[in-house]
Amino acid sequence: MVKEIERAGIPVVEMCNLVPVALTVGANKIVPTISIPYPLGDPQTSKEVQWKLRYHRVGVALDALTADITEQTVFNVKI
Repeated sequence: MVKEIERAGIPVVEMCNLVPVALTVGANKIVPTISIPYPLGDPQTSKEVQWKLRYHRVGVALDALTADITEQTVFNVKI
């Protein structure tokens, strides 16, 4: 689905935890997430830590959205 949206001229960033699958299906801009049930958080941490994780990952995704790339790219989410 990501490829079809991009063909329509809309930039897309795929946020996923299964990066090898995203690479296989041809997603161009990939931002790794944390886990399948909690892609942008970790319920075993405090709300403050979860907020920082989410804020940072969404920020990386927004930066990726505007990045000019020439090949598939997995963006670094390390703080």
